[in-house]
Amino acid sequence: MGQRVFNFNPGPAALPLVVLERVKMEIFDFQGSGMSILEISHRSKAFESVVDGAIQRIRRLLGLGKNYHVLFLQGGASTQFTMAPMNLGVVGRPLDYVNTGTWATRAIKEARLLGKDVRVVATSEDREFTFIPEEVPLNSDAAYLHITSNNTIRGTQWSSFPGPGAAPIVSDMSSDIFSRWFDPAPFGLIYAGAQKNLGPAGVTLVIIREDMLERVPKELPTMFKYTTFSENNSLYNTPPCFAIYVCSLVLEWIEETVGGLDQMESINDEKAQLLYTFLDGQDFYRGTARPDSRSRMNVTFLLPKAELEKEFLAGASEAGLVGLKGHRSVGGLRASIYNAVTLEAVKALIDYMKGFAAKRG
Repeated sequence: MGQRVFNFNPGPAALPLVVLERVKMEIFDFQGSGMSILEISHRSKAFESVVDGAIQRIRRLLGLGKNYHVLFLQGGASTQFTMAPMNLGVVGRPLDYVNTGTWATRAIKEARLLGKDVRVVATSEDREFTFIPEEVPLNSDAAYLHITSNNTIRGTQWSSFPGPGAAPIVSDMSSDIFSRWFDPAPFGLIYAGAQKNLGPAGVTLVIIREDMLERVPKELPTMFKYTTFSENNSLYNTPPCFAIYVCSLVLEWIEETVGGLDQMESINDEKAQLLYTFLDGQDFYRGTARPDSRSRMNVTFLLPKAELEKEFLAGASEAGLVGLKGHRSVGGLRASIYNAVTLEAVKALIDYMKGFAAKRG
């Protein structure tokens, strides 16, 4: 195997090395079947055990009650921008959204395209989405309150979620699911594209509460109804088998190797604190997110001059540090330090940043 780099890509993102090694070992012969996981039937007992095992690990890690269904869907989180309002809207009740950046903006757009009555009850748009709004109304007349738990582009994250209200919370947790523990009780729906903290691109995790399934309109097309998948253990049609299999290995790694979400959160805190402490202790680089809203998953920062970015990125690549370019919509730099990014990688990044600042400062 060639030399591996330190991967700070925002998604698809780094996977645990032990998971990649396990995939390599099993890719030709999955559990003595004589077939690759890429070849076995999704109707086989072997694959059903993969799905069931992954679901049980998710239940244990998040502390989900029996009133929650765990689903594996396709189409990414972007499809959930449409499926959530299609399935969970209630006639005569508005949908409340908190706008904290690009992905929340897109979710709002999709709900409005469906003709839904959308209320933006809080936003940080006037400050270029550099913070999480402190005051979020919990309106009793809303069908649900939608939030984006972590904002990859602007580097902000909810440190704590809105308290239980009359309306259930719907959340896009694509970029911080399984990075920390949280109380799932206020959430009626959680969705997450897997390609940041859970596995490879191609599968989307959906966690939905039983009472929310009761809202699903019967007249919706079959493949756009949550009930289609909850009633068929996510096996109504051929699912993304390989992606689910890798997710199952990542969940096993979190639960058995790392030791669960409390330990995972502690590791993520250490990585983020190390990088933010460095940023705060010098004057060459400038963080873009307000300190009280900083993300532990995506650290965004700027150089003194934008024209230095190409040189910074080229030097980083030579040093084995990749994926540090900011999103094309905002520019700048971004280090995505998801679960699988090691403390060693963060320390290597800081060492490089120190050297670059000394040369160019």
